[in-house]
Amino acid sequence: MTKIVLFWHRRDLRQHDNAGLTAALQSGLPVVPLFIYDREILDLLPSRRDARVTFIYDEVERLARQTEQAGGTFLAEYGRPLAVFEALLGRYEVAAVYTNEDYEPYAAVRDAAVAELLARHGAGLHSFKDQVIFAKNELLGKSGKPAKVFGAYSKAWLAAVQDEHLAPYPSQELYREANLVRLPEAAPRPTLEQMNFVRHEQQVPAAELPDEELVRNYHNTRDKPGLINSSTRRSVHLRFGTLSVRELMRQARALNPKLLNELIWRDYFMMLLWHYPFTATESYDPRLRNVPYRNNEAEFQAWCEGRTGYPLVDAGMRELNQTGYMPNRARIAAAGFLVKHLLIDWRWGDRYFADKLLDYDMAQNVGNWQWMAGTGVVAAPWFRVYSPQSQQEQYDPSFAYVWQWIPEFGTCEYPKPIVDHKFARERAIATFRAAYQARE
Repeated sequence: MTKIVLFWHRRDLRQHDNAGLTAALQSGLPVVPLFIYDREILDLLPSRRDARVTFIYDEVERLARQTEQAGGTFLAEYGRPLAVFEALLGRYEVAAVYTNEDYEPYAAVRDAAVAELLARHGAGLHSFKDQVIFAKNELLGKSGKPAKVFGAYSKAWLAAVQDEHLAPYPSQELYREANLVRLPEAAPRPTLEQMNFVRHEQQVPAAELPDEELVRNYHNTRDKPGLINSSTRRSVHLRFGTLSVRELMRQARALNPKLLNELIWRDYFMMLLWHYPFTATESYDPRLRNVPYRNNEAEFQAWCEGRTGYPLVDAGMRELNQTGYMPNRARIAAAGFLVKHLLIDWRWGDRYFADKLLDYDMAQNVGNWQWMAGTGVVAAPWFRVYSPQSQQEQYDPSFAYVWQWIPEFGTCEYPKPIVDHKFARERAIATFRAAYQARE
């Protein structure tokens, strides 16, 4: 058998500007790209009608067609990674597996187990940085630990970044027959139906750079949810790697420092999750790990369904439920309301967003929820309680966004506020203060 190199796609569903794929194609051995529909992840999804799975499936099929047109074979397997690799190692002469780094806790454990399996078969796992510009230990503070203030991290990031950090990789140019191989007896790729999923599509913008005018105005529009083009809407593509972060970073650096700053936050949260994997399920601040949340299930359900009586919160939740998307300012309003006004554990909200958001990314989701709850590495003060009414007046004063998603707003059918803001604010501050002081 001919020795081959497997390139394992994960969060990088593209052939262009792909760091790990470039290295594989330059290895000197024929490359076979691979995607694993990981049952360790898919079996945990609450619904078999998940737009993200449909999106991934369509992108994998697109990559497979492009690979076949280039003269190669694209493998797609449904199962648990260790079992999949055991089978592939028995079927082919695999010299090495190339992939791009993934910084989530499960990914770290999974990749270590795969590396051990490959080593037993005389093959190596080679991982490359691709979904961020700086990762892991590349931008630590003077203490040797991650900066706990974003401003310090951002300043270090901007001082360190060079043109070469944002330069594209030549994977597209290398993706040709001479570097690929056709496997005549490759197993057929699984269908959605064979994986017990129902096709469910949601509207997603094209995987290309946003319009330049939109980017230039980003700082003026990003907090106006009523505008049709209030943001780039490219978070889905960054999450699944259908768009290179280096592409968007180059555009942002040239056109809008505010967008670049938001992308730096993305690097920052991924670094923090890699250093503090326990924060995926536990508050970083030990003083706020035992907040006596109320966790009222009826109120949580009202929040989930957009029936709190606070229009900006409700409009955001209804858009999320219908489209899988939610504007930045609505996310802030909804998250703050759940934790502070209803005194519901931030992990309940984190899990709901994880189930619903098309662009769900653990590092960003956990980082932002803990920021809003005041429990994170970097956090808003625990005593800050945003007023939903003030947020409405500031960011959607004409109720343009609200009218889009709450047709009964202004009628007797729309519910009264589930809780009084002044009362909820005082209750939240007293509750968090008591938990904070109990650990001092």
